[in-house]
Order: sequence, then C-alpha cells, then structure tokens
Amino acid sequence: HNLIKKDWLEIEETRFFGDAKMKLTEKALDMLNECEIKLYNKEVNKDNIIIPEKIPFRELVFSDKELLQLDLLKRLLTEENLKITQERLTEKSLPKGITVLLHGAPGTGKTESVLQIAKVTNREIMKVDISQTKSMWFGESEKIIKRVFTGYKSYVKKCKQIPILFFNEADAIIGKRKEVGRSLVDQTENTIQNILLEEIENFEGILIATTNLANNLDAAFERRFLFKIEFQKPSIIAKSQIWKIKMPHLLIEDCELLASQFDFSGGQIDNILRKKEINEIIHGNKVDMKTLVEFCKEETLNNQFSKTPIGFKV
Repeated sequence: HNLIKKDWLEIEETRFFGDAKMKLTEKALDMLNECEIKLYNKEVNKDNIIIPEKIPFRELVFSDKELLQLDLLKRLLTEENLKITQERLTEKSLPKGITVLLHGAPGTGKTESVLQIAKVTNREIMKVDISQTKSMWFGESEKIIKRVFTGYKSYVKKCKQIPILFFNEADAIIGKRKEVGRSLVDQTENTIQNILLEEIENFEGILIATTNLANNLDAAFERRFLFKIEFQKPSIIAKSQIWKIKMPHLLIEDCELLASQFDFSGGQIDNILRKKEINEIIHGNKVDMKTLVEFCKEETLNNQFSKTPIGFKV
C-alpha cells in the first residue's frame, strides 16, 4: 500500500500466532506534530534518564594528556560553545553531531567521566542498556536500535539543552563485523552495526560511547567518532593521589606504598574503600594499614600473593 511505501504506516509483526498490528511511523507522527495534532505524549523510559542534579561530584585523577582532552570536551559541551560550533559546522556543510569514544582498561574512569561532564555542562544523559538492544526474535534487534535513535530525537525536542546519548560498554555492538555468508546471528549483528554506522553518520546530537576493547573496534566506526580519548592505567604518582583522595586519613607514605605495590585502577581502589567501610560497620573498629594490604591482596583473582605451588618440589 502507498501509505506503507511512503513510510507513513508500518506493520509490526507480533511474536505469536502470526498476528500483526499497524502503527504510525515516526515520520507520520512528526508530520502530525507539525500540524499541532498530538495523538499522545511519547515518554522515554525514566529509568534510562540520568539527571545532572542527581549526579554526585567526584574528583578524578588523570594524566596531563587525558585532562587536556577531557577539558576540551567539557568546554565544547557548554551551551554557548556547542551552539556556536554547530552553527559553524552547518555553514561549512560538515556534520554537526558531536560523537565521542572513550576507550581504555576497565576501571580507569570512562563512565564516571561521562557523568561528571554531564554534571558540569548541566546535560541530561539518555543511557542505552546494551543488553536490551539484543532480542531473541529475528529482526527485532534492528528495530530496537532504530528506536533508540528515534527515541533520542524525540527526547531532544523536550529538553532545554541537547542531552547526551550514552552507550556504556558498547563492545558488543561496535565490534568488528563478521564475514558475509555465515550464521543468521552474524548477519543480524552485521545489520545492527550497519544501522549504527548510518545513524551515527547522520547524527546531530551528542553521543558518547565507552569500550574496554578498542582493538576489537570495526574500522568503519573510527571515522564516525569525532573524539577518541584513550584512558591509560594511572601512574604510581596518580594512583597515590587517588588513594589519598579516597582515603584522606592515610599518610602520604602509606598511599605511595599501596600505589607502588598494587597496580590498581580507580575502580579497584573503590572496591578496597567499600570493603573498609563495611568492615568498620560490622566490626566497629578502624581498619589499619595491615588490613588494607590484605584487602588489596584479595582484590585480584590471580596474583603473586595467592598462588599456591602444585606438584612436587625437587
């Protein structure tokens, strides 16, 4: 039918008994909205929205290179600078979307950086749950990915400032595409990635993705991300500063000792801090340095402190 060919109506198959339903497309809803005919108020799942006022401030420690790149991003995403930038890019016939990839080892502050940037620039975050973009039903995952972007576009219209579309731990959907002709699962994943590539190519908002596996990134995605910021594991000096920030009661020498003995990221140091707080609540005693060291030894599953020799000694 012409209404379907022209993308005004779409048929959505249901999962059982071959039934189906028909609904208006985003194109049709936008046209009706322009005519001031509002059929319903489409709401975004509130569980996926992070309000900047509710984000607690956290002091983060980075290398000079990381600080320089993150500072540029923060300044760009202030309302005045973003508006001027997008106007300039439009005049030059360049894509005006701001797309960012934060990559590096787990626990190095990628996710927390996004939260702090949102807080500083007063922007809401629309967080995408990657697990919800995968469906057991053939063809459904592709529709879900498309709905993420159409939902974001609708939400932008309701916000005073452009929100951040946040793909956290996006390894599963921006990895290398599979060879053509393999399983249906591989074909579906390739289709999802092709949809993503097209959506990012035409994106006009703010998109930030994080990944721990940059080496597994499909080459086609590299060009789509305007900023690519690598998060290195912190140096001993940086780790010492992190220990001091998180546990101000520790002496400088103790922080330096812990930083030199244990190659921990900020996320792992957070685990130690949580165990310290729990132990103090349960036992009612302050955790001393010796106990902290024991917590550190327990933190990694495979380390030099926990290895037990197996077999016979000669």
